[in-house]
Amino acid sequence: MKVRAAVLRNSGSQKPYAESQPLGIEEVDLAPPSRGEITVRILAAGLCHSDLSVIDGSRPRPLPMVLGHEAAGEIVELGDGVEDLFVGDHVVFSFVPICGHCEPCATGRPALCQPGASANAKGELLGGGSRWRDAAGRPLAHHLGVSAFAEYVVVSRRSVVRVDGNLEPEIGALFGCAVLTGVGAIVNTAKVSAGESVAVFGLGGVGLSSLLGASCSGAYPLIAIDVNEQKLAIALDLGAHHALDPRSEDLVDTLRQITAGGVQYALESVGSGVVLAQAYSVTRRGGTTVSVGLPAPDKRLNIPVVSLVTEERTIKGSYLGSSVPSRDLPRFIALYRAGLLPVDRLLTHRLRLEDLNEGFDRLAQGEAIRQVVLFD
Repeated sequence: MKVRAAVLRNSGSQKPYAESQPLGIEEVDLAPPSRGEITVRILAAGLCHSDLSVIDGSRPRPLPMVLGHEAAGEIVELGDGVEDLFVGDHVVFSFVPICGHCEPCATGRPALCQPGASANAKGELLGGGSRWRDAAGRPLAHHLGVSAFAEYVVVSRRSVVRVDGNLEPEIGALFGCAVLTGVGAIVNTAKVSAGESVAVFGLGGVGLSSLLGASCSGAYPLIAIDVNEQKLAIALDLGAHHALDPRSEDLVDTLRQITAGGVQYALESVGSGVVLAQAYSVTRRGGTTVSVGLPAPDKRLNIPVVSLVTEERTIKGSYLGSSVPSRDLPRFIALYRAGLLPVDRLLTHRLRLEDLNEGFDRLAQGEAIRQVVLFD
């Protein structure tokens, strides 16, 4: 099958991307699905910092690669052995293909699936290898088992969750990364309860999804922290009780006054060791810091280690929101339909495939929350 797709051949291009054009729209060949795989027509695909980190080189991945991982689509073909899905089903993608058999999967932690992580690191599908070939017949890598910036994709059946076909694709796409990661970090990793205090550092798509999850969970007080005034205003509109710019506040003192000693939960979504240390510093005795940001692999965390013991504080990582996608996507979508998780308010821009480079400029400059490519 001939497919138009956004291909990244080299990372580290100079900004603005609208001029350097790191993503090129190419006509590529897509092989039919192998056993346990499906072909999906992409209906909508979101732009995420995880894509941007591959473009700028802070998260090295095998290249060349068809980029994109946050998406919704419609199944058009089934490979052998796929018996629980049907042509015409609508799906949301998970950026970790879940084998269901390894030790993490068997113990209820599929976000840490070992074969899934290995396949993602190699730029392959869960079943091995690539289904992409460029015009010269050379293989292209898959991004996180999805490669959503394309008209059609072949993925493992283990990379999708079936959803109601009435869910708007541009909204459904957001559930695959921003919502699954952000809301999941609050309800699965932190396990925030009503009346517990939460501070969210960084108000991109994942951070604001975390804020929505904390608001839905009844967090109080709920504090939003960012250097972007517009995003602070959005956070207040979405349920934050306080919005703080760390450059103009003595953050530790301010938060200790607001929360009578420090927050119970601090969530960091920036991908910065410095910000993560700052988030840790504002938690109270017995408090928990959750990190969902993805810094460059060489970054380190500097904290007063003794406080981990003497104050019984906790630092936790959260990948894919510590989610079980087949369980959490339906319940998060149900909360959206009930008006308790207004994910639609995170969508700020709708793009064409040809607009991707400009969209990533906008994302890098903090001028967008969630942008979505729509396919006809």
